[in-house]
Amino acid sequence: MNLPSILSQRNVCLSVLLLFISFTAQAVLPSSSNTVIQEITTNNISISNVTEPNVTFESIYRGLIGIAFLLGIGFAFSANRRKIDWRLVIIGISLQIIFATLFLLVEEVAAVFQWIAEKVVEFLAVAEEGAQFVFGNLVDPSQSMGYIFAFKVLPTIVFFSAFTSLLYYLGILQKIVYVFAWVMSKTMRLSGAESLAAAANIFIGQTEAPLVVKPYLDKMTKSEILCLMVGGMATIAGGVLAAFIEFLGGTDPIAKAEFARHLITASIMSAPAAIVMAKMLFPETDTDKIDRKLDISKEKIGSNVLDAISRGTTDGLKLAVNVGAMLLVFTAIIAVVNWFLGGDLIGAPSGLNDLIVDATDGRYQKFSMQYILGNLFAPNCMDYRCACCRYCSRRSIIR
Repeated sequence: MNLPSILSQRNVCLSVLLLFISFTAQAVLPSSSNTVIQEITTNNISISNVTEPNVTFESIYRGLIGIAFLLGIGFAFSANRRKIDWRLVIIGISLQIIFATLFLLVEEVAAVFQWIAEKVVEFLAVAEEGAQFVFGNLVDPSQSMGYIFAFKVLPTIVFFSAFTSLLYYLGILQKIVYVFAWVMSKTMRLSGAESLAAAANIFIGQTEAPLVVKPYLDKMTKSEILCLMVGGMATIAGGVLAAFIEFLGGTDPIAKAEFARHLITASIMSAPAAIVMAKMLFPETDTDKIDRKLDISKEKIGSNVLDAISRGTTDGLKLAVNVGAMLLVFTAIIAVVNWFLGGDLIGAPSGLNDLIVDATDGRYQKFSMQYILGNLFAPNCMDYRCACCRYCSRRSIIR
């Protein structure tokens, strides 16, 4: 089956749009020469001394607008609007709300989830011994030149990939995947392949998840394959999840546990969300070909335990190198664009830099991508309008 034929030109445009929106989320924070970890350490920022935001009508209203907007995009770019299963859409959104309520608001379930998050953090701390053996004091920020991403975060990806392969070889991961797949299959009336793939993507990467549904691949419909791919993009793989916990939590175990709880919750909630978007973009039309049996592939990664760990290590190494290389290149590209916008070509001679500093009270130091995209997509755009008004007024006075 030719996979590129699955997506129409409209869906390709949608993918580019969603990629752009997700990128802007990284640009909301003001530019700074310090890393996130350095700022947390310098300003003594900790999850323990940050109060939880109150749930207000405004926040709920904003969330409903976001859901409606994304559903509108899915409907506008749908390959067959008449075939959209609105029951599936409603149940998918309801599952997200149920998961969020259980994991964050129900005390008993939230306590269990918090315990799991704390154990994940403890597990990652024990796993650092391998990195310390190889890199020595470079792994410890207090004994080296500070928090070094390459030595602190990337080894976590390698280890977690190897450990995930071990769990898959032992059959433990398949049992966990089956539970989530059963829930989504019964509630959303999905095929067995879609349910298993969506559940597997919660815990493993999108390159390993298809192994779970290998018996189905040859007979999967276009809608099922798109659901498989979208699910891989929507959730967080185990190795990357561990990297996020290390990077965002820094050296604070309380912060790590809190980030772990929220990231795991977000990954689980993203599974039904991905199904909703995939089924809106490419609704199922070949209902006669759907196989609703939940049959996990018995194929194992590796011929024995050591082989499984070795294969997972190799895959994790490739992923870690790719993550490091992508961060290196795209961070440099953003810096080049900021140099062009805020340097001697635009920001300095036009006076925009000074206006932006005044309008934002020093939050932004110059005209940059962070300033443009942050003000365009942030809820409060007063800084942007204020700077524009001041700029136009000053230009009028000069003239």
